[in-house]
Amino acid sequence: MQRDLYIDFAKGIATLSIIFIHTVFWSGQFYVPSEMRVLSLLIDVPLFYALSGLTSGNNVEKTLYRLLKLQITYMIFVTFLFFLDYLFKVFGLHFFGMDEMKNFYSTFGSKYVPQNISDIPQWQNLGNWYLHSYTNADTFPVVMGSFWYLKVYFIMTVFGVLILKFFPKHVRWFIGICLALILLFHFFPHYYPSGQVGYIVVYLGVFLVANTLKGKKIPTKTIPFIYAGIALLLIGMFWNYGSDIFYRMNKQKFPPKIPYVIWSLFSLATLFVLYNRLKIRKDNFINYIGRNAIFYYFAQGMSSSLIYFLVVPLQEKMHWGVLLIFIFAVNIVLAILLAEFLKKIDQLGWKVLEFLKQKTAEN
Repeated sequence: MQRDLYIDFAKGIATLSIIFIHTVFWSGQFYVPSEMRVLSLLIDVPLFYALSGLTSGNNVEKTLYRLLKLQITYMIFVTFLFFLDYLFKVFGLHFFGMDEMKNFYSTFGSKYVPQNISDIPQWQNLGNWYLHSYTNADTFPVVMGSFWYLKVYFIMTVFGVLILKFFPKHVRWFIGICLALILLFHFFPHYYPSGQVGYIVVYLGVFLVANTLKGKKIPTKTIPFIYAGIALLLIGMFWNYGSDIFYRMNKQKFPPKIPYVIWSLFSLATLFVLYNRLKIRKDNFINYIGRNAIFYYFAQGMSSSLIYFLVVPLQEKMHWGVLLIFIFAVNIVLAILLAEFLKKIDQLGWKVLEFLKQKTAEN
């Protein structure tokens, strides 16, 4: 089957958007206006769940194998991150001392200053990371701040493929259940569950809607009505919540509530409208990013942490718009370099596992 370059292209755009979001929401807290930070959420993680729905089938074994490979790649990455963070602390304590190290971490903002910087490996952190309990990586705080997506993706994908496998004729019913639960949690917020349940309800709905559109093309005459409906929903949202909901959009994202769902509809609708309509004829670098999105997702957490050290000295010397363009460009370059390096680390990790497999087989 010929690869759909549009899917790769859309994943690449979504990945670059995540890099931009983490540019303006982490180090950008020091200089980027709130309006720009909220506008960045127009193209956000719901696209990844939708793209997963557009490409997923009902093969349970294949899906579970793919998730297992992703889990191993994730474990290789966090193992590398753990030792990198540990070596950085040991080096810093040896050459600079405790006070200088705390001053260093204060660059991230006071809430990221470790209470106890130790030269003893905190092995429990690595174990927690393996199990998707994202305790902070002090040197790279954005990494663990990004990983909520991965845990939700694992759970949502399992639910999604089970529905597609065992209830293929009732997918619309499950979409209706997701919508009903979203409305229930909205009108009766005391029922909104803690943890990731609310995330799964929203993003499983996005996944299933996307899957019903797999291989289809939205009729041209329908497109104006889709965007008109979204415009009406946005007007209704501001009418009901007031204009200040715009500045509270990020809080509506964790966990996702109706205002954030409405805010995400524009990018989701555009993804579906262009699907099977926009033809990407030639491969390009954005497609390459899309095909390697997981490594870029890992890398941007590291690069978005490193750019703090540029923002702090430059924020008073440059206009915020110029600084944002510069920092975003640096973040992209760093993410590209780190992603390519992490691909090498991943390949090495798999070779080590293969070596251990052969050795244990011999014994």
